[in-house]
Amino acid sequence: MKRFFVCTAALALATLPSPSGDDLRYVPNEAFGFGERLEFRIGYKFITAGRAYFQIAPEPIYREGRPCYDIWFEVRSLESLDWLYRVRDRYRTVLDVAGIFPWEFEQHIREGNFRRDFSARFDQRNRKAITTEGTFDVPQYVHDIVSAFYYVRTLDLRSYSKGAIVQLQNFFDRQTHDLGVKIWGRQTVEVEAGTFRCIVVEPLIREGGLFKSEGRILIWLSDDDRKIPVKVSTKIPIGSIDAELTGYSGLRGPLTARIASPNDR
Repeated sequence: MKRFFVCTAALALATLPSPSGDDLRYVPNEAFGFGERLEFRIGYKFITAGRAYFQIAPEPIYREGRPCYDIWFEVRSLESLDWLYRVRDRYRTVLDVAGIFPWEFEQHIREGNFRRDFSARFDQRNRKAITTEGTFDVPQYVHDIVSAFYYVRTLDLRSYSKGAIVQLQNFFDRQTHDLGVKIWGRQTVEVEAGTFRCIVVEPLIREGGLFKSEGRILIWLSDDDRKIPVKVSTKIPIGSIDAELTGYSGLRGPLTARIASPNDR
């Protein structure tokens, strides 16, 4: 991930004490909750190439005695296109409910002939990442790429000026990398799931991302308290590959950024 600038508001939020009196941080969250599911169509121009989803399990699991979200992200190419390029990618993060930081991360990549399996367990109190390749020092509240995405959803993105960059840190493949999100402003986009007012952000990805890409990635997040991803556009030399929202369920609250259409009546 490319380097990006510190946003002091995000750092202040990250250091709020837990209301339970625990020594770990507390991050307010009205964006997502148990049972949320987001579904996407992945395509190139007018060709549907695959499907993807984010899923939060409906019940908590526990790590270190603390309730956690069990979150999965999966990308699959259509079986009819597997002969061309088969994709079966799965990611998992075990995310602390109160602190919005990860306790565990898994990555299982199956893209063509490329295979990779990676996992890490995070000791957030002692600042260690324990992997099958060794134990490594990390900053406290270090993220994996999935937990970082959910953490960004908890931020008040409306308060950031255009061009501001939120700084996080991401552990992947033995190293901690700078990880940031640049705020590009607002747009209205139409996808299969409807028309949405959005805030456009750009993850500055260098290593360990959700997509193998050397180009830019832009994400349209709903401009409301949910901040769900409505569209993701990955730039490639011959155009772009887009993931567009097709359905959603289990949201924590109303999706006010969706613009009602006559078909809703």
